[in-house]
Amino acid sequence: MSYTITPMTSHQTGAEIRGLDLTRPVDAELKTRLNRDFAKYHVLVFRDQKLSAAQFAAAGELFGPLHSQHHKDIRALGHPEVSEIRNTEVAPGKYMIAGESFHTDHSNHPCPPRATSLHTVTLPSRGGDTQFVNVHLAYDELPDEMKHRIEGLKAVHAFESRYTPRKMRELSPESRKALPPPAIHPLVRTHPDNGRKFLYMNPVRMDSILGMEDGAAMALLRELMAHATQQKYEYRHKWLMGDMVIWDNRSVMHQANGDYDMKEVRHLYRIMIQDDPALWTAEGEKTLAVMAA
Repeated sequence: MSYTITPMTSHQTGAEIRGLDLTRPVDAELKTRLNRDFAKYHVLVFRDQKLSAAQFAAAGELFGPLHSQHHKDIRALGHPEVSEIRNTEVAPGKYMIAGESFHTDHSNHPCPPRATSLHTVTLPSRGGDTQFVNVHLAYDELPDEMKHRIEGLKAVHAFESRYTPRKMRELSPESRKALPPPAIHPLVRTHPDNGRKFLYMNPVRMDSILGMEDGAAMALLRELMAHATQQKYEYRHKWLMGDMVIWDNRSVMHQANGDYDMKEVRHLYRIMIQDDPALWTAEGEKTLAVMAA
């Protein structure tokens, strides 16, 4: 099989792929090419797919083994590592929108997922875009003084930060039992596939920065987030039925938009892809439990 690839922005954040049927087998050469394009563009948009939960999981495995997700009670029928994302009414007229602020997925894990992917099941008639911002570019354009200031800083990532901008969905007993302890990750990391530095941030989960008073740490995070989420770093994805979108959680942050009629359903399948634990351990990252031992 061959495919065409079209960049979606001038700064190589996001690329559209056409001509592939991901229900069919993919050979090693094509898999290598897809992963090379993924490292270059950070967000890949596969058009015109119609995948069952099991087929979606198999397509995701082109990029690595699947990563177990937090919420064990929203699994899709057909595969244990495929979850369902949809707008949920939590009180009369009040809805919870999963992912409705910029973040990177599952950063509270000692080895967070390399990638996340979504595939359409049902879409609203308008709205519900997903925004991505390139944190390589954001790092590159920081003033040298700020780069020097944040080099070597590490943050504590919990399931839900005391300072989170949005309330997290409650964990089921099974999900809470499987939750890892908080993790510690550098603010600046180097991508293993493209060699570029990037900002690693998640206001939903970052609870503190080691060696800093909380007020100063959160002020620094707000300053970095305001810089990193500028529109010039963005690819905004407008969903079409049949889209499968996969993004690199190290290269981009993302957020969902709840700007649609909540009487309509926005329903997508979600999977996550494992990263190599050795890449995180090599940078001296340990969970709080290990550090306290």
